[in-house]
Amino acid sequence: MMSSTAPPDMLAGDGDGDMETLPLASDYASVASTFDPLLSSAAAAASPPSPTIAAAAAFPLSPSSSSSFVDPPSYADVAASSSSSPRSASASASASPRSAASDYALIAVSDPTPEAEPAATSLVPGSAPTYISYLVTSARRGDHRRHAVRRRFRDFVTLADRLAEAFRGHFVPPRPDKNTVESQVMQRDEFVAQRRAALERYLWRLAEHPAIGPSDELRVFLQAEGKMPLPSSTDVASRMLDGAARLPRQLLAGEEAVAAPQEVVQPAKGGRDLLRIFKELKQSVVSDWGGVRPPLVEEDKEFLDKKQKLQDWEQQLTSASQQAEALVKAQQDMGETMGALGLAFIKLTKFETEEAMYDSQRIRAADSKRIATAAVKASRACRDLNTQTVKYLDTLHEHLGIMLSVHTAFSDRASALLTVQTLMSDLASLQLRIEKLEAAASKIFGGDKSRLRKVEELRETIRATEDAKCCALREYERIKENNRSELNRLDRERKEDMLEMIKGYVTSQAAYAEKIVEGWETVTEETSGYARRSDNNMAW
Repeated sequence: MMSSTAPPDMLAGDGDGDMETLPLASDYASVASTFDPLLSSAAAAASPPSPTIAAAAAFPLSPSSSSSFVDPPSYADVAASSSSSPRSASASASASPRSAASDYALIAVSDPTPEAEPAATSLVPGSAPTYISYLVTSARRGDHRRHAVRRRFRDFVTLADRLAEAFRGHFVPPRPDKNTVESQVMQRDEFVAQRRAALERYLWRLAEHPAIGPSDELRVFLQAEGKMPLPSSTDVASRMLDGAARLPRQLLAGEEAVAAPQEVVQPAKGGRDLLRIFKELKQSVVSDWGGVRPPLVEEDKEFLDKKQKLQDWEQQLTSASQQAEALVKAQQDMGETMGALGLAFIKLTKFETEEAMYDSQRIRAADSKRIATAAVKASRACRDLNTQTVKYLDTLHEHLGIMLSVHTAFSDRASALLTVQTLMSDLASLQLRIEKLEAAASKIFGGDKSRLRKVEELRETIRATEDAKCCALREYERIKENNRSELNRLDRERKEDMLEMIKGYVTSQAAYAEKIVEGWETVTEETSGYARRSDNNMAW
């Protein structure tokens, strides 16, 4: 900010009668009106300077100072000379304050490097398909060793699939999207830089999760050397092929479709058991559209109330996020407009300096320079403020991302409940078939051996289905407990995050507003003569 004191000396004339030494009073607007043809009448312009005005010198011009305050400042110089922002941006946006409680002291994604596909072949030399690999560096707390492994985006997808299977019912942080369209539209370096930052934030969110942070899945991803193998459980193509191969045997050969205990703890949509998918689809249609009450329903009133409140919260969060984006855009426009105003006054200063014939014009040039400086600094403050606004209001976007995890966890719960309902319906259907076979066999003297043999087979199927139902019920209860603990954690973290966001946002707004006001107050003091001149005119 320029000094609020005025130049100490007055510009001396070069011998001409009308350019004699001109003392500037604090009411220097009257001097301007006396000597500036643009501000005075023709008679006043022809009259000599008033001795009274000449005696009331406050900040005269001098040859040494005239060139110093009429040269317009450059935009870069003014921006660089502005004081530091009241609140500096965080050094790293990846780790949150909650990372201090995680098992990891360091997680960094760096050094994006293009590599050729291992089995890629191309008819044109040098045009083989490539991918970007990232160096993932990590260190656990209390362990001085650092692990560095190479991972590609496909490995992050595999990690997300494994976590989705292992932590059903938990609010697993969503991984970054593939963004195929953005990768083609954006510049390659810019896209890679954004993806690198997004992957680093993703790993930190996983490390901060109380259940996922200490898990073997995350530890293996961060520390195991070599490529990440794709497990059969996440290989969609193999699951669909297995399901398609089993379906004819289940339908035509009479193979009873009893899901194994290790299969019922996973959702049916995986595709390994197509008959199970059809059964659960039928159960869902019967329950939702047929008006038939399923054998087991969701009766946790507390959970249903929280689920409804979260849906309402998501709507409010979406609206607030949209308004935050509008605010950021408005502040950006304000900064750009203020910068354009500063540049316009810089040009005006240069014009007044080059075309000045009177000292009052040089005074206006100095005032234009002060306004230009203040406007450019205000523009810089607006840009810094926008950075802080994005930093704090990004909490809204973060929690919108969390809502995706919440919906996935609730979907896991509904899927597990549907599996239990389907198995209980199967048991009821099997029991009904047994009763019908036994009734038919009792009508035959000595019994129908074929029907009785079928009854034994059905009872064996019932025992296997009972085991599967018990496993599915335990999985459902486990997911319910995971939902309950995660909802409690979300309530605590949401309160902490919203409070921190509001405090940071209000503090930054107040600090930068005060900074901008101080700049304009300084200009007001430096140009106070205009106000006094206006008061005198009103008094007359």
